[in-house]
Amino acid sequence: MSGDKIYAYGVIEADSIDVSTDGVEGESDIYTVSHRTHAAVVSDIDTLDPEESDENARAHDDVLRAVMTEGDGRAVVPMRFGMVFESERALKNVLRNSRAELTGSLRRAAGHEEVGIKVLLPEDGVEDADSVRESIETELADHAADVADGDLFSDRLLLNNSYLVERDDRESFDDAVDAVREAHPDLTVQYSGPWAPYSFVDFHIKAEA
Repeated sequence: MSGDKIYAYGVIEADSIDVSTDGVEGESDIYTVSHRTHAAVVSDIDTLDPEESDENARAHDDVLRAVMTEGDGRAVVPMRFGMVFESERALKNVLRNSRAELTGSLRRAAGHEEVGIKVLLPEDGVEDADSVRESIETELADHAADVADGDLFSDRLLLNNSYLVERDDRESFDDAVDAVREAHPDLTVQYSGPWAPYSFVDFHIKAEA
């Protein structure tokens, strides 16, 4: 499909891209809209309010992951799902007005990706849960560039963190996760990613007309 509006996935340093994954609403033509040193990764769309279905959310992340891993890998500042612009002009205005913030965020994202870790307690809990949490946090933080704490939205959730990991050192981080699993077989460790670094960029783009 196509449309007269523009769906934006994220921002990279100005360049063309060549990715072969389908985007939101099944759009296969993924391209860039550039302004000076920055380029937004986009596809066409015919609505200002795309459905946040599982399929569309997965397509959004798939495009970002494809861009991140293209060639030798590139930095990307991700946009949240649903960023739609009425025109290229509106999108270029955002790129122009946000140039300094985007430059800083791209510098921070360069060579990194985000990994999510959740640790769940068994139904009967564990002794000294706070100490266990601290031990796990220390172990994983030693292999990450930064950590963002998430909400503990369940009584069984011991840890819910996002980690900014160097792309070339993710194997070391993954080994640390395996070590946590071995040291705490009664805990359930859930691993997600890698993702674009949503939790570690200071700037989040908002659609503007």
